[in-house]
Amino acid sequence: MVLVFFVGCKKSTTEYIGNWVKQSDFEGIPRGNAVSFVIGDKVYLGTGFNSDQDQEYLKDFWMYDTTRDFWTKLTDFPGEPRIGAVAFTINGKGYMGIGYNGKDKLKDFWEFDPATNLWTRKADFGGSARYDAVGFAIGSKGYLGTGYDDYENRDFWQYDPTTNLWSQIASMGGSKRREAVAFTINNKAYVTTGVSNGVNQTDLWEFDPTTGAWTEKAKINYDTSWTITRTYGTAFALGSKGYVGLGYSSGVRNDFWEYDPTGDTWTIKTAFEGSARQNAVSYVVNSKAYVATGRSSNYYFSDIWELKPFDAVNTLD
Repeated sequence: MVLVFFVGCKKSTTEYIGNWVKQSDFEGIPRGNAVSFVIGDKVYLGTGFNSDQDQEYLKDFWMYDTTRDFWTKLTDFPGEPRIGAVAFTINGKGYMGIGYNGKDKLKDFWEFDPATNLWTRKADFGGSARYDAVGFAIGSKGYLGTGYDDYENRDFWQYDPTTNLWSQIASMGGSKRREAVAFTINNKAYVTTGVSNGVNQTDLWEFDPTTGAWTEKAKINYDTSWTITRTYGTAFALGSKGYVGLGYSSGVRNDFWEYDPTGDTWTIKTAFEGSARQNAVSYVVNSKAYVATGRSSNYYFSDIWELKPFDAVNTLD
């Protein structure tokens, strides 16, 4: 363990564990608000926004080869360029949909086949056209909910790729919201953070697909000395723990937190060693977790960082 100072936490010092290691950069245009998904040992990343480009809303897609450490540009995504989409993987295929193209809210939904590197349009999302929702996959089903369609939402929908059908399931508990994050651990999903009517949300909800029920877990501000609330953060699960970090709350943030569902507890980790940012993507491949891209104001990033959650911090690596 090491002793470090952490901006944004009311305690002056605390003990943190976790080390961030910079990796090779993403080879595409720097961007925020992109999507990513993982199929086998390949990472796929695309769409998003960069205000420095003639076409600010992006539709390019890239594949990362983890064994040879390089990115390959694929054929562009055939749908509208967009931000605020969701993506997940089911049975070796990638799925992406909804979002915002700068003019319209979207509800289209697409399947990516890595064998052909081709996209196929599937049944439109069953709810309203929206963006800034959350999505995840558990087993052979995909799930999509919350988000903004002129109003915040808390409805949830299940996608079955076998039948290509959407069905509405129980809504998430708590307030309607947008700009939240989600992660899955042991076939359960967790949704937290986000904003509702201008108020950052402090609740954490667990979804069990076997019962279809949502259960509220430990709030993310139960200790008055700190808060984990934010919008436009990023989240992932590594092993039996969930991780939430970055995002925006009175400015872009660099803090990261670990959630243990066994004890229903949150623990602060070493702060992200790259620049503070929002709208980053995260992914887990070969049992390693990474955070990539994102933005801070009108600056866009293409750097990639690996989190080693149980190592001591080393700012020289």
